[in-house]
Amino acid sequence: MNPENTAATAPTASASLQQWLDYWSSIHVTAIDLGLERIRPVAEYLHLLTPSAHVITVAGTNGKGSTTTTIAAIYQAAGYQVGLYQSPHIYRFNERIKLNSIEVEDATLIAAFVTVEQARLACQLSLSFFEATTLAAFWVFQQQACDIWVLEVGLGGRLDAVNLIDPNVAVITNIGLDHVEWLGNTIEKIAFEKAGIMRPAIPVVYAEPAMQNSETNWVPQAIIDQAQQLNCPLYLAGRDYHWQTTDDSFYYATPSCTLTLPVPKLAAVNVAAAISAILLGTPQLSNAAIVQGIETAYIAGRFEVRQFKDRTLILDVAHNVHGVQFLLGQLQAYQQKYLQQQLAGASQPAQHPAGKKPKIHLVFSMLADKDMAGVATLLKPVVQHWYIAALDGERAASLTQLRQALDNVPPVQPQHISEHQSITAAFIAALNHSQPQDIIMVCGSFHTLEAVWESLATWQ
Repeated sequence: MNPENTAATAPTASASLQQWLDYWSSIHVTAIDLGLERIRPVAEYLHLLTPSAHVITVAGTNGKGSTTTTIAAIYQAAGYQVGLYQSPHIYRFNERIKLNSIEVEDATLIAAFVTVEQARLACQLSLSFFEATTLAAFWVFQQQACDIWVLEVGLGGRLDAVNLIDPNVAVITNIGLDHVEWLGNTIEKIAFEKAGIMRPAIPVVYAEPAMQNSETNWVPQAIIDQAQQLNCPLYLAGRDYHWQTTDDSFYYATPSCTLTLPVPKLAAVNVAAAISAILLGTPQLSNAAIVQGIETAYIAGRFEVRQFKDRTLILDVAHNVHGVQFLLGQLQAYQQKYLQQQLAGASQPAQHPAGKKPKIHLVFSMLADKDMAGVATLLKPVVQHWYIAALDGERAASLTQLRQALDNVPPVQPQHISEHQSITAAFIAALNHSQPQDIIMVCGSFHTLEAVWESLATWQ
């Protein structure tokens, strides 16, 4: 697509960040356009393809944000200049690009966008929103002379813009059925796409452990085949490294080391994968840096527990079956710990009476291209009251689609579902109709959390 064929006019260096984001959203024919043919010449023009930094790339269906956040936090604790690229954001675009855990300022992003636009025009090519913003992140990291680049793959792996850069270590968190219209409709097809981040002879971590009583080969064959073809050492959770969490410690072990660490705020499976990626790379880090990194690593929207107006809020970006399964496992552990504290006679907040689990009120919405029925099937047994609303945007599921997804999951015609004009209205209704001892949970999409975040920021 020739750049002269686009109707939009590029903003100037004095324009706002939002004007630049609107521009990148408008100039390409589709929002998602997988492939490296357009972006590679622009990256070459900007001399971005061979960074001198140590690069760790993380792909997978879920858990990428927690894994990349932990990796970045540990390297930062060791004193390195760390660039962290993640997507999507929840509240502010700046969340996607961080330097030493601090969001990049608008002025830096605008300078990057001006540079990327100049290169795009010089190459006579069109870029999608994700391609342009990915190049901007790489340019910022290069300009800031980052020692470490931690890169989260946006979609798939093989054809994702992040895959322009050759990593020194690759991590694949897990494989689930998501984005099937782009990646394929089987686990093996999706695994093939995500295995595309591997490079010859680099170590690869596969982070999803074997399920109990599963067969020995729990790793998708496409990942095994790619690792063998490229001669990549493949490090598997549950075989090559192990971990265990107790009330006061997190234990990580390989055949050559055992670490006693603080209990992480993020999911243990992802923290263990992050530690493995760091131990397999260079430079080697001290135990003290690993401890400090785990203590400081935090990412909003990953089983984020807040107290608000005498209610316990649990906000989670789970938006597919795999993510919701993980969310429910964390919820079960959270409730079990609460019940154990009750049995032990520990003092509890007045809003949590002893002897019963809190009732779950769910503020919920999804995108229409996600597996709404599969998600509803998992959530329905644990939710007592649903508060549903449609998101904004072309991909949003309508109220009718959301209601049908819930009504079609046994038991048919559930009683406690209320429909609302917006996520904010649904959240207000959940606050008004819940009791102090209840839990208000929010999930289904990054956009669902974004709306609730905006409400909380306004009211606090």
